[in-house]
Amino acid sequence: MADQHSTLREQRRAETQRAIQAHAVRLFTERGYDATTVSDVAEAARVSPMTVYRHFPTKEDLVLVDQNGQLVAERIIASSAAQPLVRRIGSALIDSATTLTSGGRGGDLAAGEQFLLARLRLMISTPALRAKHLDNHYALQQAIVDALGGDATDPDRAFHVRAAASACLAAMHTALVRWAEDDGRTELPDLIAKALAAAFGDDIVDTARTREKDPPSTRLK
Repeated sequence: MADQHSTLREQRRAETQRAIQAHAVRLFTERGYDATTVSDVAEAARVSPMTVYRHFPTKEDLVLVDQNGQLVAERIIASSAAQPLVRRIGSALIDSATTLTSGGRGGDLAAGEQFLLARLRLMISTPALRAKHLDNHYALQQAIVDALGGDATDPDRAFHVRAAASACLAAMHTALVRWAEDDGRTELPDLIAKALAAAFGDDIVDTARTREKDPPSTRLK
């Protein structure tokens, strides 16, 4: 019974956190990041400012906090250790992007994509968020390293894991910027796959679905 209550509390906490962040991103987008206060966010979410701070210790966290590191780590852990590092990391990044943007695509972007795109635009356009975004980058890199056992006692292994993670994240960043510039018209997982293929070769990631959509003249060689 205690475990059930604990699970319900965690679910309610996660729901409250998602609701607060959704209102925050909406207000930041509509009014501007600097013009919107934490109190404004609390009022929109119908919670107290203290509740907002319990979930998001800083105003920047209202935009930057996400579950991407956990999703990527879970997929890496579930992948085969016999695969090359870059393939394991790249596939995890693509799968995580698929989960975060899921919901189908019709005439409009799905809700998950809209939210992720709004967050990304805020990170790119807001100076205070651009600086803090680096912390998110390093946190994701560390989550990848931990999932691959890269902090083991073997310094060569640790170096290889960190180098592979850093290179894959650089490719993903390029895809994210392109996605924002393209207003989300291209599916993010496909862009990440293309960026990884451009950096490491087609055999590193499964780019089959992107090849089906691209005309022959634009396919990666």
